[in-house]
Amino acid sequence: MRLSRYFLPVLKENPSEAQIVSHRLMLRAGMIKQASAGIYSWLPMGFKVLRKLENIIHEEQARAGHIAIQMPIIQSADLWRESGRYDDYGQEMLRMKDRHDRDMLFTPTAEELVTDIFRGHVNSYKDLPLTLYQIQWKFRDEIRPRFGVMRGREFYMKDGYNFDLTKEDALHAYNRHLVSYLRTYERMGLQAIPMRADSGPIGGDDTHEFLVLADTGESEVFYDSAVTDLSFGDRQIDYDDRAQCQAILEEFTSKYARTDETHDEALFNQVPEDRRRVARGIEVGQIFYFGTKYSEAMGATVQGPDGKPTPVHMGSHGIGVSRLIGAIIEASHDDKGIIWPEGVTPFHCGIVNLKQGDEEADAACDKLYGALTALGLEPLYDDRNERAGGKFATMDLIGLPWRITVGPRGLKNGVVELTCRRTGESEELSPEAAVTKIAEIYEQIG
Repeated sequence: MRLSRYFLPVLKENPSEAQIVSHRLMLRAGMIKQASAGIYSWLPMGFKVLRKLENIIHEEQARAGHIAIQMPIIQSADLWRESGRYDDYGQEMLRMKDRHDRDMLFTPTAEELVTDIFRGHVNSYKDLPLTLYQIQWKFRDEIRPRFGVMRGREFYMKDGYNFDLTKEDALHAYNRHLVSYLRTYERMGLQAIPMRADSGPIGGDDTHEFLVLADTGESEVFYDSAVTDLSFGDRQIDYDDRAQCQAILEEFTSKYARTDETHDEALFNQVPEDRRRVARGIEVGQIFYFGTKYSEAMGATVQGPDGKPTPVHMGSHGIGVSRLIGAIIEASHDDKGIIWPEGVTPFHCGIVNLKQGDEEADAACDKLYGALTALGLEPLYDDRNERAGGKFATMDLIGLPWRITVGPRGLKNGVVELTCRRTGESEELSPEAAVTKIAEIYEQIG
């Protein structure tokens, strides 16, 4: 993509309405525009990152054996009355009536709807286990939407639902989701710590939230610093191996890590004093096991091995896709702008032409652009007739991990400058060597 033909409405000044770093930088970098309180239009670069995250989630869900569906954003209130949640959910639910005076609602979550799908099509235990998931827009009418996409009213979310014959089977699904989420977040360049949490209106006794440590987090968290030394890495997992999944759950949840709702001071005091930490965290996902809460209320049963109808055991598992972008920026930025991890960057590298209109510089940039594109990479070429300082400021603001700077002086010596956004370190390389290095970096992260 050439910047002269791209829609990137960057702002030079900090927006007055933005209270936290991610909100400020997403507005300044031209990623989003507020449509109304807590509701945003996603502009090209923001939408591009959203799709990158979505693709990673789909890949990891498929790896775990989960099946994608798409459910509507408008639901009938009748299903929620069946489960008993329609009146209990509160004012966060946006209720409405259609032209036939039927009660409808804008989806805040989809346990009822997916249970209705299941009970209409699955009758035998032989069809289990089954996990269905979607990535879809949701709406919760927050009383005070703030912090941009971190606490908006409309948000993009992955929500998955497992159906199993027994509690033991459902707890394996719980473990499977925890493992897949650890892989997902690490691919996005995040360390998301699973913490014992409160189930809230979803219900159930077993639940973990995944939190990214950040000063602007909405939750106070208490943890053993040893949890931050854990990494999933590139280990291979057999998701059908119950012992293996259980071992990973124990590895990542055995050390103390809780949100303020479930904090236990006595247990926390058992952690060695030099490892006790109190911080803020941003929730980016949560997994639940809630047994037969919905299946019993809504008649979601299967014929068991004994021929008798058996209510299925269920759980739900969510990732806040749109708020993940805010969390990534909160965890990865400096005073110049965003610093995208390579796994989620909107463009793999930037190309800056220091002297637009110079025949040799223009030709070298075009050649770099073509070589990177031929390798399946997406460069962003700043071909605008702007001063060099403005081009560098834009690249720093939008945070592409790598920048290739091309100018007449360097070309006379047969080199371009390759700069790492995270460290600020630069090196002079031939154009061909710069392309090779960029390709190798992205090949290593898959």
